[in-house]
Amino acid sequence: MKKTFLLSVVLALFAFSVNAQKGEPIDAHATKETKALYENLGKLSKKHTLFGHQHATEYGHGWYGEADRSDVKSVTGSHPAVIGVDFSGFSGRSPEAIAKAKEALRQNVIDTYNRGGVTTAAWHFSNPVSRGGFYWVDTLSLPAVKYIIPGGEAHEQYKVILNEIGDWAHSLKGADGNLAPVIFRPFHEFDGGWFWWGKPHASREEFISLWRFTVSYLRDSLNVHNFIYAFSPDNRFSTEEEFLERYPGDEWVDMVGMDNYGDFGRDRYAVDTAAMKLKIVSDYARKAGKLAAFTETGLESIPDTTWWTNTLLQAMKKEDVDLAYVLVWRNDTRSPTHYYAPFPGQVSVPNFMKFYRDPYTLFEKDLKKIYKKKKFLGIF
Repeated sequence: MKKTFLLSVVLALFAFSVNAQKGEPIDAHATKETKALYENLGKLSKKHTLFGHQHATEYGHGWYGEADRSDVKSVTGSHPAVIGVDFSGFSGRSPEAIAKAKEALRQNVIDTYNRGGVTTAAWHFSNPVSRGGFYWVDTLSLPAVKYIIPGGEAHEQYKVILNEIGDWAHSLKGADGNLAPVIFRPFHEFDGGWFWWGKPHASREEFISLWRFTVSYLRDSLNVHNFIYAFSPDNRFSTEEEFLERYPGDEWVDMVGMDNYGDFGRDRYAVDTAAMKLKIVSDYARKAGKLAAFTETGLESIPDTTWWTNTLLQAMKKEDVDLAYVLVWRNDTRSPTHYYAPFPGQVSVPNFMKFYRDPYTLFEKDLKKIYKKKKFLGIF
């Protein structure tokens, strides 16, 4: 097992050195659609940022499972350019429940691809070796990272879970017969302690081992070639060195990002601080030949009627940054307060329409053939 993993590392380093010169994904065998998406996101981010919303087309404020619906579309006439989904249903359930979750998500990703939109997948991964779910619970949780990395007692169990993801990735055939690309963002917000893969529950070396094995196994063993791999801590950094403290290496990452709710009204309004952190992310992406993104943010219930332009847009425009997308969190179907994008009648709708009409932001209707390589990328 160790020899095989070392060989994978050597091959990955070689492939990365070749691809880095071309400005392509870390996967030398990435599908042409995945390579085109990577390239086009990089081009678009020079002047624009795609707007994304988690679970946008699965459910929204007061509704669930309606075809071609999203709260953002109900407000603007267009779906978000980026649709966030989650692999949370791919493990920790009965085989029947896993199969149902995989099929529902497969159809969601294919529908987005067929419309010309982009999918990003987070992973609220239920603890594979103890109770407690994906959150860390002091009385229940075990530090699973050390158990599931190579050499750990639950490593083979982790491979079975990755097999489910691999099988699913191979099933994402769109109407054109090609596999839909997915921006895969595992183990997010790892610098905090609220998830079992967080900093207090795994050493730096253990986390990096987990990341590298996950990428290598999916890409090199399971032949998943339609993933773009995104690295996204929370906002607990103020220097590049702190941002990269658990970075697995350029040969293992396609996109660097940041999750930040705290500076956007949840804990404080700190536009200058937020902009500085986005610049750290963007500057590293430019230096390393990566994509950058604002991978999660939002203000629950959006009570601030000018939040979209005076806080979010201001933070993204304040510094010279290239951001492929910005994604706000989900709109719960039952909760009267847990939502992060407006719906018809919500108090921030007028300001959101200003955000929507700003040339800097792109929605699904603005995207033109993002899965095709071209010399000039038209968007309107």
